[in-house]
Order: sequence, then structure tokens, then C-alpha cells
Amino acid sequence: MRPPSFEVKRSLEIQAPPGRIYLLLADFHQWSRWSPYEKLDPAMQRSFSGAESGKGAVYAWEGNGKAGAGRMEIVEAAPERGIDMKLDFIRPFRANDHAAFTFTPAGDATRVTWSMQGAAPFIARLMGLFINMDQMIGKDFEQGLANLKAAAEQ
Repeated sequence: MRPPSFEVKRSLEIQAPPGRIYLLLADFHQWSRWSPYEKLDPAMQRSFSGAESGKGAVYAWEGNGKAGAGRMEIVEAAPERGIDMKLDFIRPFRANDHAAFTFTPAGDATRVTWSMQGAAPFIARLMGLFINMDQMIGKDFEQGLANLKAAAEQ
């Protein structure tokens, strides 16, 4: 009864030029300043490889049950448009998703949209009967965008 794919998307206007926001997103070392996922496990192991930032930058993590384990790689990056990422989860479940941050001009501000799309295998669709993925992940995206706004506007 559930669709075979999912999408979660949230947007927020940030009073900063796209280039300033881009620097916080394209460099995985900066994610500790704004990402709510960075605080799930204080002992999380992180590794960075590939490019220093932008296309080809890779970030991998290994954490507790909340943080899980996985890998992100920036596959497209443009300071005026945003970034696209390949997102591979290993734990607590395997998934291969796509995430993006897109920038849209909004007067003197920049509208940032954080989205994630992926396949919803049978078990995920079954869990969807009891857990609303959009609400669960969406509130993390809302918190992350609020943190990103604070970091970019200071």
C-alpha cells in the first residue's frame, strides 16, 4: 500500500549569500557547526577522504545505535546552486539514498532546501505503517536548517 520510494524535503530562508552557505555544506569538516546528526553520539568515529571540499569530498561515520554507520560523497557542487550527495547507510539498516541542498534566490536571502530521496523496500514500507518517516526525518532537517541559518548569518 505504500509507495516504493520516499522523499523528505524542508526549506528555510537564510539571510546570507549562497556562497557563504555553500562553504558550510561543501566542507564536511564544517558539519559539526550545524548538523543535528553530529550530536547523536559524542564518541562517533569520523573519517574524511577524497577532495577537501566540494565534488569528491567523502565523509564516513561509525557510531552508536542512534548514529549508525555510513558514508556520504558529494557528487555535484556549485556555490550558486548547492550540492548533491550520494548517501549510503550501513547501520542500523542498509540504504542507498540521494541527498541535496539546493539554493534559490529569495530577495536579499537564499532559500535553502534540504531533500533526501531513496527506495523504500518492503520492510521500510511496513515500518511506514507505524512510523512517519517524513515527520521523523523532517524534524531533523528543520533543526539542521535552523542551525545552518544561525551559522551562516553570524
